[in-house]
Amino acid sequence: MPAGACDCHMHVYARGYPLRPGWTAAVPDAPLAAYRRVQRALGLARTIVVQANAYGFDNTCVENALHELGASARGVATVRPDVADAELARLHAAGFRGARGHLLPGAQLTWRDVATIAARIAPLGWHVQLQFDGRELPERLALIASLPTDVVLDHNGKFLEPVAASHPSFAALMRLLERGRTWVKLSAPYETSRAGPPRYDDVSALATALARTYPERCLWGTNWPHPGTAAPPSESALLALFGEWAPDAATRARILVDNPARLYEF
Repeated sequence: MPAGACDCHMHVYARGYPLRPGWTAAVPDAPLAAYRRVQRALGLARTIVVQANAYGFDNTCVENALHELGASARGVATVRPDVADAELARLHAAGFRGARGHLLPGAQLTWRDVATIAARIAPLGWHVQLQFDGRELPERLALIASLPTDVVLDHNGKFLEPVAASHPSFAALMRLLERGRTWVKLSAPYETSRAGPPRYDDVSALATALARTYPERCLWGTNWPHPGTAAPPSESALLALFGEWAPDAATRARILVDNPARLYEF
């Protein structure tokens, strides 16, 4: 593992934090102390703590994790479109550098909200992190390209039905990466793969194409503790798979160290 390697997508779940109204799904027992063991085992130096959907707009759990992790961590919050400027400034001081737009079924936010939030956070230099069905990319392309912030797309583009690299929706993702203000996380292949473990060949083909074509726009994350997954893979297996997607050391260092340092301001 290169020095300064960053896990760009993980969550913390801990007892005592209120769940979002109406949340009924089981919440894993995944406190920061448990993640630190994973971090040490993999040799990761930096961490991006992403707000869990279970906590809605209350970012306290992430904020407390950032306080404990210190300068080695940054956060991605979930905020309302009408969030106060003072609250954004406070979150920035606490280590947050992005706002999440989770747009799958059951979402709290809409695409219109995403555009409003992007305008609000742009003065802070934050990015918008989006998760939606990547098959929608052709119809969302113009809106995403118009946002005044950098954009981070989750989980290899999150194609809920894996597509071929020649598919128009994957071509739209590549066009976004080519323009230079979009990033993609090479993470969680198990969430969308139909081929299954251990190599998730259908999603791995996309991740490999991304890493080889636009390594300067790629990030990597464990997605620990793999929420909603009945049989989560080991983090070491996911890291080994990433080594297949990016087989040379220089590319891995770029994705694990250089790109996160630039995006998250380490």
